[in-house]
Amino acid sequence: MQRATLILRSGQYPDALALLQLLKPITWFPPMWAFTCGAVSSGAPILEQPLTLILGILLVGPLVCGASQIVNDWFDRDVDAINEPDRPIPSGRVPGSWALYIAVIWSLLSLAWSALLGTWVLIATVAGIILAWIYSAPPLRLKMNGWSGNAAVGISYEGLAWVTGCAVLLGGEMPSYPVLIVAGLYSVGAHGIMTLNDFKSMDGDLALGIKSLPVQLGYRRSAVLACQIMFLAQAGVILFLLLWNHYAHALLVSSVLTLQVLAMLKLLRDPRGLAPWYNATGVTLYVIGMMISAMALRGMTL
Repeated sequence: MQRATLILRSGQYPDALALLQLLKPITWFPPMWAFTCGAVSSGAPILEQPLTLILGILLVGPLVCGASQIVNDWFDRDVDAINEPDRPIPSGRVPGSWALYIAVIWSLLSLAWSALLGTWVLIATVAGIILAWIYSAPPLRLKMNGWSGNAAVGISYEGLAWVTGCAVLLGGEMPSYPVLIVAGLYSVGAHGIMTLNDFKSMDGDLALGIKSLPVQLGYRRSAVLACQIMFLAQAGVILFLLLWNHYAHALLVSSVLTLQVLAMLKLLRDPRGLAPWYNATGVTLYVIGMMISAMALRGMTL
C-alpha cells in the first residue's frame, strides 16, 4: 500500500511546489557559505566577477545540494511513507519514478554547469555528485552509519564547496595548498556538527536500523566526540594560521573557538536537550571562524 502512490498514472506529472520541496532550499546555506569562504580565500577581486560568483553559488546550492536532496528523498521514499507521508514522493505529488529521473537530470546538469566554470570546479563537482549518490543509494548507502555518512556530508558541504568557490574565482585553476588544508580541516569539524544534528532523529534511527553516532554511542559519548572533533579541527586551523604568520587571524579564530568551548561545556550538561541550542550558537561561531580563516588565506600561494 505504501508503494501504491508511487505508480505513475497516465497524464500525471509533478507539481512545481513539490519539486521545490524535493530541492529543500533550507539545506543550501552551508555549501553556499563554504563556497563564499572559498571565493574570499582565492584572493581574486570578487566584486569584479559578480556573474561568475552567482553561477558558482547556483552550482553548489540549487544544483549540487539540490540534487543530493532529491537523491536522498528517492531512496528514502519507503521510510518517508511511514514517517513523513506528506513528503512529495510518498504523497504522490511527485508520482512514479519522476524523482529518480529528476535526480539523474539534476546531477547531469550540475556536471555540465561545473564544466563551464573550469577543470577544478568540474573535479570538485564530480566528487560531490558521487558522494551524494553513494550517501543515499545502495549498496554503499553511507548514511546508514554515522562515521561514513557524516564524513560524506562534511566533505561535500564544507570542503568541496570551499574548493569550488576558490576555483571558480581563479578561473577554474587549482586552489593553493593552504586553501586545501583549511577547507579539509573545516570538513573534519563538520563531522561533529552532523553528529549533533543527528540527535533529533535518534528515535527514528533506532527504529529503522540507522547506526548514527548517537545510536552507537548514546547522547553523552557522541556529544563529547562531536565537541572533540570540532575543537581539534579548529585548533589545527589556528596552528596553520600561526605557521603562516597570520597572527591576528589566528587570535580571532581562537576567540570564537574559546566561545565555542564555553558553549560546549554547557551542551555537555544536557546533550539531548541542548543540542538544538548549540546548533544555533556554537555552529554560528564555527562558520564565523570559517570566514575569518578565509580572509587570512587571501592571496596565499604556498
